[in-house]
Order: sequence, then structure tokens, then C-alpha cells
Amino acid sequence: MAPSQSYFNEPIRRKLSTDAVAGRVDGHRRFLRNQGGRRADFRFCDLSYADLSGLPLADADFTGAKLLGARLIGTGLTGANLYGADLRQAHLIRADLDRADLRGSCLHGAALTEASLVEADLREGMIVTPDRHGSLLPVGFDVSTTEITAAKANMADLTRARMSNAFVMQSDLSDAILRGARLARANLTGTDLTGAVLEGADLTDATLTGAILTGADLRHAKVAGANLTNAMLVGALYDPELLERANVAGARLAKPLAALRTRLADLVADHERWAENDGRQGERGNLSEYDLRGLDFVGRNLPAALFRSASLEGASLAGAKLATADFTLADLRGACLADADLRGASLQRAALHGADLNGACLSPLQVTGVANLVWPTDLSHARLHGAVLTNADLRQAQLMHADLSESDLRGADLSGANLKGANLTGVRLDRCVFADTDLTDAIGLPR
Repeated sequence: MAPSQSYFNEPIRRKLSTDAVAGRVDGHRRFLRNQGGRRADFRFCDLSYADLSGLPLADADFTGAKLLGARLIGTGLTGANLYGADLRQAHLIRADLDRADLRGSCLHGAALTEASLVEADLREGMIVTPDRHGSLLPVGFDVSTTEITAAKANMADLTRARMSNAFVMQSDLSDAILRGARLARANLTGTDLTGAVLEGADLTDATLTGAILTGADLRHAKVAGANLTNAMLVGALYDPELLERANVAGARLAKPLAALRTRLADLVADHERWAENDGRQGERGNLSEYDLRGLDFVGRNLPAALFRSASLEGASLAGAKLATADFTLADLRGACLADADLRGASLQRAALHGADLNGACLSPLQVTGVANLVWPTDLSHARLHGAVLTNADLRQAQLMHADLSESDLRGADLSGANLKGANLTGVRLDRCVFADTDLTDAIGLPR
């Protein structure tokens, strides 16, 4: 049952003036600097629609506070106490909530895009107060479960967050990092987890009915008793035990080759004929969502072919002509794409862990004609951990938020590439060209 949003024992909250809020923030700033002052106390205060954006409020106390619609964009809330806080529709974009106590809070409709919630505590919690007879009554929302329904938390970092029993229904957690998160018995019904990293997460007895897990990384996750009924698992990375230990009735999985209307060899040949005759003969090949693991496409002429959410783990595409091909959300772990022509291809959110892209061409495709279009290769949010990109042509490639950690970029050309927010931890960069490369917010780049 979804938690109600009505209050049945509404606490009395103090409404603070702008000057009072500023005074407490100033005192807290001095407290953090060990220059006197005192820890900011906003317990049971009404701060609805207040603008606290960018303020240093680490370790501040917001127990039971009402922050309905408040602006906390980029606010430093590390270790803050938000126990039982009302954060409905709050703007927490890029806020730092690492190790914050959010037990029993309500984040219905909150915006948490790119927020950091590493090791945050989002378990159940309830505030109680004594009535005139001495009995303890809950205050605030009439449930103890932390609610994150209808929230937008795409690209949020929830590494090792404690979310057991949390209610996260119908939220946007696309591209979020939930590595090692504790989600036992959490309700994630209908939640969008496209491209999310759930590696090593505890999903024991969690409800993910109808959840979208396309391209999500579920490797090493604990899935005993998890309910994945009617979930979208095409393109997801998971261990075989997921299909044995979780309920996947009605879940959408990669299709076997036997489901093709025609033989694979005929489909490929038909596409090559289509490519060679500018679409006048043959038919464009569509292998989206098929299980193509370990197959051989070496040297084949497959420009503009469709491989969306296809499973191509360990496949060989060396030297293949794949300009403008669509590999969005495809699983290409350990695949060989050495010397492949990938100009203008879409590899958005593709899993390329350990893939061989030595000498591959990932520069833009120049489309001549009336408009003379330049079609860049899209690797945004791609996972290239441990990939080999030696001598690859990555000029003007779009690598926003891509994970290039531990990859080999020796001799690669990244001139004009967009690496905003990319992870370059442990990358080998000898002879790598970075002319006019956008490295805004990139992490792990050797100095």
C-alpha cells in the first residue's frame, strides 16, 4: 500500500524570519570553522519554499523540519540530521547529502539530480511525542517508511546508501549509482533504473514490479526473493542466479536467435545489400534486444544497423563497418571492436567493460549534402572500465559522464572531445592528445 501524504498529528512548527534563518546559518558557518558560533538548529521549523541553496549546512539539525518546496541546490548537507523531515518537492539538485540521516523523511516529488547521498540513511523512522495522557503518538506522516515516490534522482550517487524498506515507487533513478546500496524489502515498483549501477546492492525481497532496468548493472547483487515481475531487463547486466533466485515472471529479457523471422546470415546479407544500394534493395538489419553473445561479425558491412539493448558480450566485430550503427544500452563487455568504423555511432550507456577498441574510428561522420552535417559518436554514460582504446580516433566524441576508469587510452586522439563529468581514474594516457578537450568536472585525471 502506498503511504498516505496526509498528516494526522501535525506537529507545531516554528516559522522563522529571513533574518533568523540567516543568523543561524552564519552561526553554523562559524561553528564549522571552529570560530565559535553554534550548530544550526532547525528542528521542527517551517522552512517551506526557503532558499538555502549553496549554503554550508553540514551536520545541521533539521529533525522534523518542513522543507516543502525548499531550494537546496548545491547545499552542503553532509551528515545533516533530516530525520522525519518533510522534503516534498524540494530542490536538492547537486546537493551533498553524504552520510545524512534521512530516516522517515518524505521526498515525494523531490528533485535530486546529481545529488550525492553516499552512505546516507534512508531507512524507516518515526518521530513520536507524548500526548496529555502520556501515550506516545507519531507525528508527521502516518507511516514510518521513508518515501521517495515520484522523485527525480537521475545521476544521483547513492553508493552504500541504507534504503531498506524505503518506498521508492515511480521515481527516476536513471544512471544513478546504487553500488552496494541496502535495498532489502524496498518498494521500487515502476521505478526507472535505466543505466543505474546496482552492482553488489542488496535487493533481498525487494519489489521491482514493472521497474525499468534496461542497461542497469546488477552484477553481484543479492536478489533472493526479489520480485521482478514484468520488469524490463533487456540490456541489463546480471548474474545467472538472478533468473533462478528472483521472480522474473513476465520480465522482458533478451530474445534468442530462434525468434528471428529469418536466419541471421540472411539478415546480415540483406542489410549489406541495403547499405550498398542506398536502401533501394535489401532491408535494414534490426537485431535490437537479441542475444548475440560470442557471435562473429568480423569485417561485415553494417552501417546504421540496429543493435539497441542487444547482448553482444564477447562478440567479434573487428574491422566491421558500423558508421551510425545504434548500440544504445547494448552489452559489449569483452567484445572485439578493433579497427572498427564507428563514426557517428550511438554507444550511449553501452557496457564496454574490457572491450577491445584498439585503432577504432570513433570520430564524427561527415554527412555531405545540402546541410553538410557533422554526426559525432555518442558515448555518453558509456561504461568503458578496463577497455582498450589505444590509438583510437575519438575526435569530438561525446563522452559525458562516461566511465573510462582503468582504461588504456595510450596514443588515442581526444581532440575536441566532450568529457564532462567523465571518470578517468587509473587511465593510461601516454601520447594521448587532449587538444580543445572539455574536461569540466572530470574526475581522476592525472595531474
